[in-house]
Amino acid sequence: MNLTRRIAAIPLFAGLNQEDYDELTMIVTDQEFSRGQTIFSEGDDGVGFFVVDTGLVKIFKLSPDGKEQILHIFGPDEPFAEVAVFSGSAYPAHAQALEKSRIFFFPRKAFIELLRKQPSLALNLLAALSLRLKKFARLIEDLSLKEVPGRLAAHLLYLSNQQQDAQAVQLNISKNQLASLLGTIPETLSRILARMSKQGFISLDGTLIRIKNRDELEELAAGEKKLG
Repeated sequence: MNLTRRIAAIPLFAGLNQEDYDELTMIVTDQEFSRGQTIFSEGDDGVGFFVVDTGLVKIFKLSPDGKEQILHIFGPDEPFAEVAVFSGSAYPAHAQALEKSRIFFFPRKAFIELLRKQPSLALNLLAALSLRLKKFARLIEDLSLKEVPGRLAAHLLYLSNQQQDAQAVQLNISKNQLASLLGTIPETLSRILARMSKQGFISLDGTLIRIKNRDELEELAAGEKKLG
């Protein structure tokens, strides 16, 4: 698939005409990052935004003592750092490739010129930002109001919906990274997974987690049930 057709297949750019796709192809930079490579650091100038073509990217913050809190994990077709398009301010977090990744970079100045000519693209971008805001609100709620078992249950249900499989979910990140995403430590996560398995909520098969009792998992995620 050539670059223009690949860009046209990205949901963020849905509904544009061929001329717009040609212009996007003219301004995009096609980048490759190895596993663990930094894409940008918190405080770097927000010179543009990115879309994942292949691979996985984590967005995270670091505390003064070096503790990591993962904010998002992005996979193919997902944009990130879009706020730079509107504000031009510094990136508010770090971005790192979790595996070998191909990333499309769109420079802010050239992209804004395209937005002025194509309002539907601006609407697509606003929709993406609205969805991101909704995810942030859910993350804040989970970290502040739910105990770790509830956060884990909610995340497994989210993955189930995302992967469109009611019976099982495939973890695409390590358990250490999942612990960071859920605001806990790996040892606590492992204990909770074992307890959930013992009580029949799930079964574990490496990175595959089978959902055995979805109703009780939903009750746990909603805070209506406690993990024994």
